[in-house]
Amino acid sequence: MAITPYISFLYLSTILIWGSTWLAITYQLGEVDPLVSIIYRMTLGSVLLFIWCLARKIPLKINPVTHGFLLAQGGFLFGLNFWAIYLAEIHLTSGIVAVIFSLLVFFNIINGRIFLKQPVSGITLAGGIIGMLGVGMLFYPEIIKYSSSENSLIGFSMAVLSVLIASFGNIAATRNGRTGLSVWSINAWSMLYGSVTLLVIALVSGVEFTYETTFEYTASLVYLSVFGTVLVFGAYLKLLVSIGPDRASFTALIIPFVAIMLSTIFEDYQWTPLAIAGFATVVFGNFLVITRR
Repeated sequence: MAITPYISFLYLSTILIWGSTWLAITYQLGEVDPLVSIIYRMTLGSVLLFIWCLARKIPLKINPVTHGFLLAQGGFLFGLNFWAIYLAEIHLTSGIVAVIFSLLVFFNIINGRIFLKQPVSGITLAGGIIGMLGVGMLFYPEIIKYSSSENSLIGFSMAVLSVLIASFGNIAATRNGRTGLSVWSINAWSMLYGSVTLLVIALVSGVEFTYETTFEYTASLVYLSVFGTVLVFGAYLKLLVSIGPDRASFTALIIPFVAIMLSTIFEDYQWTPLAIAGFATVVFGNFLVITRR
């Protein structure tokens, strides 16, 4: 299929929006507990999607068994995953977290083999190992920078945990997508279950519900909910349908680049020769995984 201006628009929109959400998250980290901020984000996103489904007469009735898998998708992908990401960005720059999260491709392939019995090639394993080596090179300057504290190790651990959790959510989402249901209704229910999962955790742990009445907090919340949660999934879905998952997945190679460039501009991330080499290694490892036969 020829790449039309419309396809190019969808492709660039996906890259720029997802690449920018990592920086937008930093404006959510302040007076409000990260857990509460994610509940606000996912609840708003879910409400908007339910309204969209009702307006477009997209069926929302789903059988109980599938609701169980939607709960798994929501709890992992739209709940615990984002909680770990927000906690990681408290300790690390958004660009670093985005690069670490790009290893999701590798985790998905491993979990796909375990849970979905999908074959794994040697080139895939090589790409994953190269990608993890690159993350180590990229992360090494942070270890040196924060050698007197545990901040960087905590941030790194949370980022890796978020990748693992998101991968489980992706496996559930793959199963749900194969049911033939509309992605809009799947995401509407999943985001609702994600917000409910975090709400239960917040109530049990006694987290205080507050709201930061600043322009930065409100604007970033709306941006993350509308653009970074609802619209970008729509754009990516259009790409999957129009050009196929193999070509659409190349966005994963460029999104970390956008994120770390924004981190360089707004968070004063300092590049070193080792960090540059590490970033290039991560991209190369992901390239090997994504372009496998």
